[in-house]
This record gives sequence, structure tokens and C-alpha cells, in this order.
Amino acid sequence: MVRNPRRKPAQRKLRSLAVLPVLALAATAAGCAEEVNTAGNTQAGDKVELINEGQLTVCTHLPYEPFQFRNESGKTVGFDVDLVDLVAEDLGVQQKLVDTSFEGIETGQVFEAGDCDLAAAAITITDDRDRVMDFSQGYFDADQALVVQSGSDVAGLEDLDGKVLGVQQGTTGEEYAQENKDKYGYQTRQYEDLELLQQGVQNGAVAAGINDNSVLLYATKERDALEVSTEFDTGEQYGIAVADGNGALQAKVDEIIDAAKQDGRYDDIYKKWFGEAPPSDDESSGDGGEGSDAGSK
Repeated sequence: MVRNPRRKPAQRKLRSLAVLPVLALAATAAGCAEEVNTAGNTQAGDKVELINEGQLTVCTHLPYEPFQFRNESGKTVGFDVDLVDLVAEDLGVQQKLVDTSFEGIETGQVFEAGDCDLAAAAITITDDRDRVMDFSQGYFDADQALVVQSGSDVAGLEDLDGKVLGVQQGTTGEEYAQENKDKYGYQTRQYEDLELLQQGVQNGAVAAGINDNSVLLYATKERDALEVSTEFDTGEQYGIAVADGNGALQAKVDEIIDAAKQDGRYDDIYKKWFGEAPPSDDESSGDGGEGSDAGSK
């Protein structure tokens, strides 16, 4: 199913450092080394260093069902959660999830701050994001889609002239909407998360919303008030992100994804959350909608 995206090798990248007084630097160096370790200059095969002993700390953004969300008992579950559990299991540690803003993830701020070892939040691999973090191989194909109220006459972007299109902050769906709003004559309204975006469409605050096709198709199975009116063939992929230059953890994630695809564990996770086997390469590369070079979340 997965088309391997262009990958760059893990490498050292220059970072600017604030000039600190010598005494202050000496007093804090040891403590900082223990508290924040993003393993920013490691290679495949090196020991995987974690910021907290005994756990794989994972930044995500809730809710983004079915990739990560809280179930009725309050536990965070989802496709990404199950996939990263395989990595944690291989490392002999527990996965610890940290809910944070998607903007903080996609800008790489969570890694700069040492908040997490990796980020798994249905993150589309893009060149801009690849400059500030490193990605695993693509593990899920994704396109964009338009969600509207059931029975709406909005079939595509061309029907939004003079109307408002809802977007999720920090996503490539938002980028797509911004790039096309002059062409189609709509305005955009920003939402913090997917749930708020869907509520905005459902209550009529916006005429439509744009986001990843997988999550919108999943949501409309449970919400009769919403439907997907069209999909955009964008050919994007999700990747699991690690700190820039953390080649050891990047290689470990790739190793686990490859193994899971070979031994059937990936297919089991996919069937668990989508009720069917993952599409074949031919199916996942089919045409659709009003294509663009923009992507998904």
C-alpha cells in the first residue's frame, strides 16, 4: 500500500545557541543533560536514548479519530497508538502519550523543548516539516476531502463562492484552502481540532470543512448529519516524526513498520480501525476529485 516518499538521511544540522555566562552554563549543564535528551545526533544501529527512562514519550493531538482519541472510559486509543505500541514493545518500555497542539508538533517545537521522543498524530510528510524534524517511512496513504451537512448543495470548492470553509489549524488542509480561496471566492474559519471543525459544519457555522479523507469518511459513518461530498487526490502520506538527526530512533521505527507489514500486524491494526484490509498499491494510487499538490494533516 505504501509508496516510499523521498527520504533524507539523518544528519547533523546547525542550531543556534544562546550565549550564556560561563558560571551559569556550568551550573546547569548536568541537570539539562539528564532532563532533555533528544538524541539529536545518532545513527541507525546506535542505542536508542529516551528522554524518560522506561517509557517512550509520544506527542500527539486529540481528538483525531480513529488515529488517536479518548474512548468512553477516557483511555487514549487509535490506529497510531497501536502502531507506536509495537515500537515501545520492541524497546521494552511503555508508551506515554502527551496531548499537545498540532502546531507545536508540525513546527518541531515539541522536539526542541524535549517534550517527547517521537510524535504520532497522523502527520503528513512535507518538505517544510522535514526541515525541522525527521520522519519514518510513510505508513498511511492520505488524501483530502470536503465534509458538508447531509443534503447540502456544496459538491466541491466551486460551490463555496461567498461562503465560509472550515479548516483545522496548522494542517496542510488549511494550506490547501488558503491557496485556493481566491480562485473559488470563499473565506476560511480556523478551528483548533477536528471535532470542533465537524461541529462547525454540523451547526451551519461554516458551509463545509476540509480535512483528511480517512478521518472524515470514518466520522460520517457515525454522524448521519454529515457527508463527504468530494475527495481530492493529493497522494500524501503520514509519517512518525522524531527529533532532527535522531537516526537511531528513526531507524527503529522504520524497522518495526517493515516488520509489522511483513508479519501481518499492520493489517490487523488497519482492519481493527477501518473494518477492512488496507488498499493495494493500485487501489491507493487511483484518481479522485479535484487534485492538488497540497496534502493532508
